[in-house]
Amino acid sequence: MNTPRIALVTGANQGLGRALVEGLAARMGPADLVLLTGRDDRRVAEAAAEVAQAPATRSRMEGRVLDVTDADAVAALAAELHRRYGGADVVISNAVARLLPDRSQSDQADEFIDGANGGTHAVLRSFAPVLRPGGRLIVVASTLGTLGHLDPRLHPRFDGATLDQVEYAVESWRSAVHSKTAEEAGWPRWLNVPSKVAQVAAVRAVAAERRERDLAEGTLIAAVCPGMVDTATSRPWFGDYSQAQSPAEAAGAVLDLVCAKGVDPALYGELVRFGQALPWHGGTPPTEQDQLLTP
Repeated sequence: MNTPRIALVTGANQGLGRALVEGLAARMGPADLVLLTGRDDRRVAEAAAEVAQAPATRSRMEGRVLDVTDADAVAALAAELHRRYGGADVVISNAVARLLPDRSQSDQADEFIDGANGGTHAVLRSFAPVLRPGGRLIVVASTLGTLGHLDPRLHPRFDGATLDQVEYAVESWRSAVHSKTAEEAGWPRWLNVPSKVAQVAAVRAVAAERRERDLAEGTLIAAVCPGMVDTATSRPWFGDYSQAQSPAEAAGAVLDLVCAKGVDPALYGELVRFGQALPWHGGTPPTEQDQLLTP
């Protein structure tokens, strides 16, 4: 008898997160369990019920309230899944706060960094140790997560860094944003860029410590770029949406990676876009979005 698989998605009430849950629930089996998590209990309950009743759903569904900015709550859920099921098979970290160009970036910094980066760090620290052999731990990032999108002065903070060092770099950046010294130190005005680089650097840090064992067991830890997705979160930042995907379309490539048999070593610990690893040192500092910002 096959052991039921356990999957979890953070930030899953709407948009890409909701589509990832729907796709997992359709691809996994009747004995498997998919956990839809988010911060608002009503929205979590409603979304989980809707997915459970969808014609394509095959797995069991459960909604869980989880605030990824609360590292203790993330650790408690990981411990519960380990105690009840022996761990988790699929963990997708997708939580992010909305960022708006017409509000001061410094006014939005704490909420955004706590969700995107603090949440990523908490998920990596708590769920990597309870990931079952052959499991998948995926952090949703973007093409902006490659190192070349930062000023070269900042590269040493993230290149080859440990998770502790990434966290320190993030907190140093946060402090610089609040003290109005970020730009002179080379940080982009747009918070999304350093945040995404730090997310990918965090994934690389955890993967570097586990690579040999994980590859031997068929386990994958990676960051993913789902491509441009037409959501309320991304719409304020880009003028041309002609090539944008729906959340369901974007979820497809992510789930193909999650559900693939075996692990391509070239993808392990990398930022993956449509099945290909993006060069860590690639990219150039963006300027278009900085021009949209309210000082």
